[in-house]
Amino acid sequence: MPGAARVHQGPVSDLDPFEDGFLADPFAQLAALRAAGPAVYLRRYDCWAVAGHREVHAVLRDHERFSSASGVGLADLAADPYGWRKPSLLLEADPPEHARNRAVVVSAMSPRALQSFHDLFDEQAARIIDDLVQRERFDAVTDLAEVFPTVVFPRALGVLGEVGPRMLVYGALSFNAIGPRNQHLLDCLSAAEGLADWVGAHCRRENLRPGSIGAAVYEAADAAGMGEPEAAQLVRSLFSAGVDTTVSGLAFAIANFTRSPGQWELIRADPSLARNAFEETIRCESPVIGFFRTTTVEVQLGEATIPADSKVMTLFAGANRDPARWPDPDVFDVRRKTAGHLGYGVGPHVCAGMALARMEGESVIRAMAARIKRWEPAGPARPRLNNSLRGLASLPVRVVPQ
Repeated sequence: MPGAARVHQGPVSDLDPFEDGFLADPFAQLAALRAAGPAVYLRRYDCWAVAGHREVHAVLRDHERFSSASGVGLADLAADPYGWRKPSLLLEADPPEHARNRAVVVSAMSPRALQSFHDLFDEQAARIIDDLVQRERFDAVTDLAEVFPTVVFPRALGVLGEVGPRMLVYGALSFNAIGPRNQHLLDCLSAAEGLADWVGAHCRRENLRPGSIGAAVYEAADAAGMGEPEAAQLVRSLFSAGVDTTVSGLAFAIANFTRSPGQWELIRADPSLARNAFEETIRCESPVIGFFRTTTVEVQLGEATIPADSKVMTLFAGANRDPARWPDPDVFDVRRKTAGHLGYGVGPHVCAGMALARMEGESVIRAMAARIKRWEPAGPARPRLNNSLRGLASLPVRVVPQ
């Protein structure tokens, strides 16, 4: 948490964006935050928050006044560095350094490079869904949403061995570290003891499968004149964030299909809606609640005067349900025009792996549409609480096969 509170001017709120009620269902409180003003001072954490689509979009695109180099979490990396990992060369760097690093990753994840994984994703999705349809009752989180990404993403990245469960633990730690040193983070630190070294070993060049995304990152890094440690950090950035958001997106998609059978009928009738259904899930549910930026100069947003060196929380979940941007923003609609949602961010730091996530989501939803006639709840859903990642811990369902 930042140090002593500084003089500020603008709307003030006692909202705690890291308390359990907010983490489980933040949308009513985000609406109140939007109504309070374009930027609101959060007294509890001596930071600012923006929750409107216009403001979040503007902050994310303005790296000169809103820097990522001090960390995308509440802590200032200059004063309180992460003890368990180095700063991300993708998320926690500003242009021009960031542009150089991102170019290496983007070249390894070009549409042409990702095309080779289509068959893998479709085959794995079909295999998993076939098994679950035979069972008819299952947990959509632990039996599907967690299984598919932890099988296909490590293979695409080039990681050897069965690493899925430990990837989930490390990913949960990475997202919990966005917030304060509360019980969620402490529990993750305890569960992830020793994982940083394990991740580092799996991200070394010699431990990645040839022809994989990870191997391509090393090749692109070589061409850019990067050293081995930098290339390993770039692979680690993908390793850290490549699974959890997709797990959340798939779980929330099924939750919405269960609650809105008419939407599922639309997809069954037109499977080409599968990709947009996943995009609408990311917009409507916002697996990543928000990241931070740090002001480099004094900034005026509406009535708020934000001092230099202030942490600003950019709430993607608020922007994605802003009624000023979206008609009926709380309604899940697979035919909605989703362009402009901020579930993957925007600007220089827009998610480098979003194309891969979209491919995964589309493969699973298409496989389900070909095999499942109807979704029914088989028990209450249970949220998984994390300082910056919305998700479900359990979603019991029953399916009626085609």
